[in-house]
Amino acid sequence: MTMDTASADKSVALAAAATVAEGEEQVVDPAASENYFNRELSHLQFNYRVLQQALDPSHPLINRLIFCCIFSSNMDEFFEIRVAGLRQQMKYGRESIGPDGMLPTQLLNEISQVAHQYISEQYDILNNVLIPEMQKENVSFVRRREWTPAQAEWVRTYFEEEILPVVNPIGLDPSHPFPRLVNKSLNFIVELDGKDAFGRETGMAIVPAPKSLPRLVRLPDEVCDGGDNLVFLSSMIHAHADELFPGMEIKGCYQFRLTRNADLVLEDDLEDLASALRGELLSRRFGDGVRLEVADNCPDELTHFLLREFGLSERDLYQVHGPVNLTRLMAVGSLVDRPELEYPGFSPAVPKKIRNNEDIFGVIRQKPVLLHHPYESFTPVIDLLRQAAKDPNVLAIRQTLYRTGSNSEIVEALMDAARRGKEVTAVIELRARFDEAENLELASRLQEAGVVVVYGVVGFKTHAKMIMIVRREEGRLKRYVHLGTGNYHAGNARLYTDYSLMSCDDALGDDVNKLFQQLTGMGKALKIKKLYHAPFTLHKRLIEMIDREAGYGKKGRIIFKINALTEPEVMLALYRASQAGVRVDLIIRGICCLRPGVPGLSENIHVRSIIGRFLEHTRVYCFGNKGKPEIYGSSADGMVRNLINRVEVAFPVEDKDLAERMMSDLNAYLSDNCQSWELQSDGSYIQNQPGEGEERFVAQQALLEGLTNK
Repeated sequence: MTMDTASADKSVALAAAATVAEGEEQVVDPAASENYFNRELSHLQFNYRVLQQALDPSHPLINRLIFCCIFSSNMDEFFEIRVAGLRQQMKYGRESIGPDGMLPTQLLNEISQVAHQYISEQYDILNNVLIPEMQKENVSFVRRREWTPAQAEWVRTYFEEEILPVVNPIGLDPSHPFPRLVNKSLNFIVELDGKDAFGRETGMAIVPAPKSLPRLVRLPDEVCDGGDNLVFLSSMIHAHADELFPGMEIKGCYQFRLTRNADLVLEDDLEDLASALRGELLSRRFGDGVRLEVADNCPDELTHFLLREFGLSERDLYQVHGPVNLTRLMAVGSLVDRPELEYPGFSPAVPKKIRNNEDIFGVIRQKPVLLHHPYESFTPVIDLLRQAAKDPNVLAIRQTLYRTGSNSEIVEALMDAARRGKEVTAVIELRARFDEAENLELASRLQEAGVVVVYGVVGFKTHAKMIMIVRREEGRLKRYVHLGTGNYHAGNARLYTDYSLMSCDDALGDDVNKLFQQLTGMGKALKIKKLYHAPFTLHKRLIEMIDREAGYGKKGRIIFKINALTEPEVMLALYRASQAGVRVDLIIRGICCLRPGVPGLSENIHVRSIIGRFLEHTRVYCFGNKGKPEIYGSSADGMVRNLINRVEVAFPVEDKDLAERMMSDLNAYLSDNCQSWELQSDGSYIQNQPGEGEERFVAQQALLEGLTNK
């Protein structure tokens, strides 16, 4: 499926680089604004590529619906953080301009235009493609007008027993002002006629739907004629709104949802980060409004009333033909037992040398271990900590934690180690976005178990993924380390692609130890031998290695696999490399501000995005180095926040076999001709297709089959 995105991307594409008359030398300024795409518009394009998966028949039907929901979730965060940030800039007169040169005012208008188009297409896909196809598979979303008498009676009983007791309608009058509604909550605005018991004629009410109520409910089989039948909570509330306002006439009931600013702003001179964060979390649910979603049948006067209440304009209004909270449709997978409509399950592989040896320390001593998740299991990482907790020769464990998930086995292992008398230190990043409350709770649990908890460095999020285990062996202390590209989250390790490296290399161990010293103590930056780390050496070293490849000219080679590229100096260095003749392949899942294919500037740079079953999350930097390739795994993307404002780590993969394996993985991504999208010089993305006589090749499927079958 090759998609013509010219019209969709017209507002995204920037003006072509200036050319001069035939016969004259072309001059290109690498720093000129026309050579960069806007960060926010590129972000929107990534979300759109996710939405396009809902149309791809190579994905199972329920998973196509889930892609549609993921698009909604991504858009929610985009408005909560990115759009909210632009509005804050304008509100306080702190407008900043990126390399593309767009002003926030202009950008908000562009975002509105593109987002409206994408969201309209999303509902078209849902209503005219996904729901009809699910209906053919006997999975039905039963509308009110389609309820049989038996179904209507069941819904009435459900409403009275499960919904009515927890819903709190709010009439609007001088003593009942418009309520503060929670961010992204489902609500209804109701038009009323008549007088209530006190003789009031309010004319209007708000009905918030508690988040505890499921947005989808499965109808019991006994009131259906077969298949899987689901009813929206909104349909049930619409059908029985009159029971919320007895004796009043319901003239109309319309669903809406407000998206608020959910970013947290903390000062750098805090005395107590945890206490300050707890205070900020309370305000997140009620930040300034940034987007209003309203059912498209809502009368204009009610819609404008809501816009006025939230201080929003027509630009911020999204009238949708369907549920306003599509993210909650992800529940379909748990409500419908139809395995043939979902991805087939798989068992992540455990390398044979680990599977056949209970002593994981002994395995690592023989040779470093590289795991590629989710194709290979995350269990060996957990087992490493479990063995360390029980091993009497282990003296200390140190670990960074960014996202772990609830009921984390990693956390249980750390607490077990502390209870057994090990010296355990956890560097927890409290400001991991949308996981702040969970991390505060995690910190308390660890402290109660005897773990020393450190909150990283104020002003620099600790995003590095590191474990260090100190073990006594043959009369000396030896360090074992785990370095990763992803979080210590077992759930994510089944959905995100990431690398784990486990090693007992002395220099790596010494480097990791010094990094933990910097995080937990005070002092000058220590000299590091093998690792590159932000905010100190990683940014500078990346540019130096890019420029080194540029010095090799056409013999140079660069491959980056990252999630985003926005850092201006890195992009300038890549432009220099391209101008020198270096072949540059960038596998960038999401945001890319670099403009490929510009004559005289970036014609040697190729950018592709892989979108598939798994979320591409690995960060890898590969440099040709005149036939002696250097390859690094990293926690850092190519963004200012990663390379300048965070604690990040890039680690070399020096073992020849492991480096060749990572190179093979990169080549698989570069060979994908089905789930890869090529960034064009005009800013559009085109999905790759097998050429005539060429076999289909899906990188993720090839890796899944190749690794899990071993």
